[in-house]
Amino acid sequence: MKKTVVVGATDNPTRYAYKAVHRLQQHGHEVVPVGIRKSEVGGKPIVTDLSQPIEEVDTVTLYVGPRNQPYWYDYILSLKPKRIIFNPGTENHELEQMAADANIETLHHCTLVMLATDSY
Repeated sequence: MKKTVVVGATDNPTRYAYKAVHRLQQHGHEVVPVGIRKSEVGGKPIVTDLSQPIEEVDTVTLYVGPRNQPYWYDYILSLKPKRIIFNPGTENHELEQMAADANIETLHHCTLVMLATDSY
């Protein structure tokens, strides 16, 4: 299964990032929730220390709006994921170009829809 880093993870059950963590786990994917507030989601602590290395990342799925993404640029690229999923509302040409320059695939899609349609 695909190790997925959920950027923008939260313990708020009304947020899509929360739902994504749970659905990814239900589909058997290893999930690493990353966010700005210490808490837990899906039985896992939310990583807030961006110096903490995460190895063998397949996918980064974004739940942070473009205005707040610059804070995450270096961290996301340092993970060397195979792909970055820009969920609705997270589209960002600058980060897409940085990813392309690093040979990282980018998708404009919804992680929850991808999981529901077996296209993840």
